Amino acid sequence: MMDNKDLEAEIHPLKNEDRKPQESQGDPCKSPPPQSRLSRCRSVAFFLSLFICLFVVFVVSFIIPCPDRPASQRTWRIDYNTAAAYNFLATEDINGDRIQDVLFLYKNANSSSHPNRSCIEEGFSVPCAFFAAVSGANGSLLWERPVAQNVTLVQCTSPQPRGSEVVPVCAIVDGPTSVVAVDLFTGETLWNHPGSLEGNSSILSLLLGVPDVDGDGLPDLLVLTKEKEEVNSYVYSSSTGSQVGGKGSLGSNTEGNWLLHVTKTGAYYLLFSCGHSLCSRSMKDLLEEMTGKEIPLKRDPLWEQAINSTTHRVSSPSSGVIRHQLHVPGKAGKDLLLVGTEACVLLDGQNLAPKWTLGDAQVFRKPVLGHYKPDTLAVVIENGTDADRQVLLLDLSTGAILWRQPLPGLSGTPQAASLLTADHRSAFFFWGLPEGVWANQTETRDTLHSLYMFHPTLPNVLLELTNVSSNIVAFEAVLFEPSRHAAYVVLTGLQNLATPGPVSLTKHKIRDCIPDSRVLHLGQDRDSSDQVIRDHFSRLRYRSEA
Repeated sequence: MMDNKDLEAEIHPLKNEDRKPQESQGDPCKSPPPQSRLSRCRSVAFFLSLFICLFVVFVVSFIIPCPDRPASQRTWRIDYNTAAAYNFLATEDINGDRIQDVLFLYKNANSSSHPNRSCIEEGFSVPCAFFAAVSGANGSLLWERPVAQNVTLVQCTSPQPRGSEVVPVCAIVDGPTSVVAVDLFTGETLWNHPGSLEGNSSILSLLLGVPDVDGDGLPDLLVLTKEKEEVNSYVYSSSTGSQVGGKGSLGSNTEGNWLLHVTKTGAYYLLFSCGHSLCSRSMKDLLEEMTGKEIPLKRDPLWEQAINSTTHRVSSPSSGVIRHQLHVPGKAGKDLLLVGTEACVLLDGQNLAPKWTLGDAQVFRKPVLGHYKPDTLAVVIENGTDADRQVLLLDLSTGAILWRQPLPGLSGTPQAASLLTADHRSAFFFWGLPEGVWANQTETRDTLHSLYMFHPTLPNVLLELTNVSSNIVAFEAVLFEPSRHAAYVVLTGLQNLATPGPVSLTKHKIRDCIPDSRVLHLGQDRDSSDQVIRDHFSRLRYRSEA
């Protein structure tokens, strides 16, 4: 028979095991083993870490205030009473609030709103040309500077991220020969190169981004001038404005439309129109001619074969007199779109072979890129003028017509624009005459212009967003904040600097214009009501270019 101890051990084995260590401890005052102290330290460390994390979360969430996000006004307007407007608009985040700001030029018959920066203080007579930057959020003035007596030409660098070594600048031609470089962040003049050309000379074009010639590590400025019948070139340091080397010659048959192109191999070529042909000069050859020294640039073998060494003509299909030439993205670098009086031609940017040709083209405005199909580039061609104008959307890879619409407009009709939407297509914006006056009429000071909006998801619909009776000098569709705030900016006024009048710069949020817009049905298909169509446009979301 089991005794009581054995029976208890069999019934409660754990209890018996727990009792054994206690019996073996001996002295109750003996310190605990090291394992117990380690366990306690781990517990203390865990709870201390948890307390610190909770404290940090509390401080970040409730004590440290979140940075104030600037509130973007849906619309704002700036007015000048006795001024004239220049055909120039640009955007750049100047004040660092992550909202695009607006830059524009105007000529004021009065002094600036800042007496210490008046025309007289800057050495100009009244009136003079002012360069101004206003906040895209609320239209408040960021800076305003007199920069020239009269602006004849302006060229700006592409937007640069803050902290970049390349300072975003605008080069402004004052009169026929003087060039001024302005810092876009501050409006201050970086340098001023007074006119040093011959008496009958004039500046035709400015090209920023020329390979560094003076060795300061920054791209330089190429200035093209006309002296009697000869077109010449000069290079200026973008950091100091000092001339580098002498002048180069582009010949007497040069007509303009200059473009700086970089081939896939990294060779630089200057493209320009010469008669009914396209001409080109290697920048290596041109810069060596101007400086008299070896320039470490490349020549592209394919381009050298395509260019006549004597006439500099490029062997390519004739497009007539070239009115515009622009870069478009290609599979292997940038391709070239030539817009001429006879045709539009897309050339391969590496071997200059034609990819497609659109004949019988009468394009007077610069084409605009966008997306008709998702992630597929298209180009907007405004073909013809006045009552015969048609808006064409072409597939950029094939030249096929994706959409065509008659849209009468006068010679002063602003250029089209596009904004990328979240579905990887684009919303397109066109100016034209209102539907009720789609007939021959002459342009007057109070001609009514309508702004139309189109999206490829509704190919048989146009929205008439607004009507503007004032003379439109410049127009841009801008994504002020990524995925948040798309708006259009209009600069109105007279360009006649001899008779100044009212000038206005206005921003309107696109979404706010849609509820009061007018729906234009382009075909017989009217499956959806006007309100359903407006709601569809209101739901569009916009995104930044990749």
